[in-house]
Amino acid sequence: MSTVMTQTVSELTVPVPWGDVRGKVWGPDHGRPVLCLHGWADNCGTFNTLIPLLPKECKYVVVDLAGHGLSSHRPPGAFYSIPDFVADVRRVAETLQWKKFSIIGHSMGGHVGAMFSALFPEMVDALILLDSYGFLPTDLEKISKSMRQGIDDTLQFEKDTEEKKQKVYTQEKAAERLLSATPDLSEQSVQNLLERGVVEVDGGVVFSRDMRVHFRHILRFSLEQCLEMLSMIQACVLLILADKGFGGSSPEQGKFVPMLLRGYHHRNHTVVTVSGDHHVHLNRPEVVAPFVSDFLLTKVLS
Repeated sequence: MSTVMTQTVSELTVPVPWGDVRGKVWGPDHGRPVLCLHGWADNCGTFNTLIPLLPKECKYVVVDLAGHGLSSHRPPGAFYSIPDFVADVRRVAETLQWKKFSIIGHSMGGHVGAMFSALFPEMVDALILLDSYGFLPTDLEKISKSMRQGIDDTLQFEKDTEEKKQKVYTQEKAAERLLSATPDLSEQSVQNLLERGVVEVDGGVVFSRDMRVHFRHILRFSLEQCLEMLSMIQACVLLILADKGFGGSSPEQGKFVPMLLRGYHHRNHTVVTVSGDHHVHLNRPEVVAPFVSDFLLTKVLS
């Protein structure tokens, strides 16, 4: 019988060509490797409450994706996209000398984890998606418009020196700002994300994430491409969806959900729905942990 996590948490630094990918490590050195990937504009603090409830036999490496948390921002002139994050996951895996591992991904982290699992299927034994469908299709007729907007926004940002200046907040005002942008967070969840989400400067704190992560990704994928990548995943997959979460947030994305779910069901993957919002894994980890733990115990640790 597995027991909950009691191990010390340590910091992780992985050198990359433009700086470092930072993160945290939970669990024994020789535990079964699990990589945890946060959502858009979050950081690895999103897993602070969930991981202590998961099987202690695993080693959980939780990373701040590039441009988030304490990780280095991408170089000037670079863009942010899911395939770039996928390449970063490969860099982390190579540094850790992981040949095969499991992935837990929340929201955008689920998109990164799913695409990695499709492109490198031999490296992933289990994929757990937290309020994420793994892929985010774009209508064919809207792909070029989205790409253009992402390029235009980035180039305008490069010209606008005022926009690059980070606003300085008090710790309390930073918490208010984060809560206003993500109202589904509890007060404690806000504090968990602010641990790595702000850095101290003269006069207060600034948000640590790269402002460019807010721009539209210039690499978009059609439903057909997403379904093809889904079919390439060899890992066992668990989707844990929140009934008040991501699925109903956008009618444009909502229309793709039945087809994506059909793709998972067709391959006998597991889909469960829990009561909660998009950050239920952080706000109420006790709701999510039993499903994640059972999946790891039966699919990875057995």
